[in-house]
Amino acid sequence: MAICDWPRGEGPRDKLLQRGAAALSDAELLAVLLRTGRAGCSALDLAMALLHRAGDLATLLAMDANALADEPGVGPGKYAMLQAAMELARRSVEQHLKQADVMSSPRRTRQFLQHHLAAREREIFSCLFLDSQHRLLRCEDLFFGTLDGAAVYPREVAVRALQYRAAAVIFAHNHPSGIAEPSAADRRITERLQAGLGLLDIRVLDHIIIGRGQAYSFAESGLL
Repeated sequence: MAICDWPRGEGPRDKLLQRGAAALSDAELLAVLLRTGRAGCSALDLAMALLHRAGDLATLLAMDANALADEPGVGPGKYAMLQAAMELARRSVEQHLKQADVMSSPRRTRQFLQHHLAAREREIFSCLFLDSQHRLLRCEDLFFGTLDGAAVYPREVAVRALQYRAAAVIFAHNHPSGIAEPSAADRRITERLQAGLGLLDIRVLDHIIIGRGQAYSFAESGLL
């Protein structure tokens, strides 16, 4: 059944319009995006089936087209719609960070990084390059690894920072395990990066580790 065919006032779209998007469950929000289900299965039923298969919303949104193609009723159009929604959310937060002092809004910074890194299946080391007012100049994924880690090269970070004329940086990487706790290697590379960039008068403001629904800040933990 399509969303538009639900009895007036009873469907997730009507609920959203009457009570706001925050009042909807993950399945109901997903149903609004999907719009239609399949034969004998409403959009809400399809949304619930997808969430059950993936385990949670973040994992579902990270699935590629081939993985979703096995689910009846999900074709390229629905996959494109889900990816577009995810990218719109990421860009919305990124644009705010480009207009304001990143350090004055740690919640938005973490929200952006969650959108950007949390659902990745391998470890990715990203850098947020900031100007002298701590506004975002660029976010760049610099190093890619396996489930166990990524090799990080301070020289490459320095080259990029100089290229963008950054006055400060925030490092971020994800832990595919979902646990946002720093390893001994995370601590060592942070110290090396801080020492190397310090020689160039580029401040390291934070290193944030992104897990599943959680984040660890080196700055807040007194490690910077």
